Amino acid sequence: MRRRAVFLDRDGVINRVLMKEGRPHPPERVEDLELLPGVREAVGLLRGAGFLVIVATNQPDVGRGVLRREVVEEMHGALREWLPIDDLRVCYHDDLDGCECRKPLPGMLMEAAREWGVDLAGSFLVGDRWRDISAGRAAGCPTFLIGDGYGETFPDAPDAVAGSLLEASERIIVGCGPADVAMHAESPGGES
Repeated sequence: MRRRAVFLDRDGVINRVLMKEGRPHPPERVEDLELLPGVREAVGLLRGAGFLVIVATNQPDVGRGVLRREVVEEMHGALREWLPIDDLRVCYHDDLDGCECRKPLPGMLMEAAREWGVDLAGSFLVGDRWRDISAGRAAGCPTFLIGDGYGETFPDAPDAVAGSLLEASERIIVGCGPADVAMHAESPGGES
């Protein structure tokens, strides 16, 4: 039997983003890494319901030379200590690198699914930006958008919108199936 997973973006879903000029940015230091409210409970609920919890995050500031890889890896070490996540996938590339792992491409999700024996159609992706939603769609996962999408244009509509990871997790568990979750496509920022 194939396993089910919930793929989580990192910044804006698990931890607080830094807003600069109206755009979300990842924390720059380990000291700035702060879990969002309800994240520990959400991850615990998902694991308790039998889902694998796999983080899939773009961290292009490393490839751009803005942030050192060691700092990002230290942050990920902290996340692994704080949360019972099963796996953490990272793409350090910029769009110009043309890699298959950088969201909106589904490479990180597809690779994790192969390695963990995940049924993508029975799994979910939770993200806060258009790249996350498009990656989830491309992988065949129902998607949850956290928040309003920062005013970005979404080429692919999310299946549902939630105010937090905890809310999305509760809805995933209650439905326990992509078609059973009270999902409906809406524009980012709409009521769910």
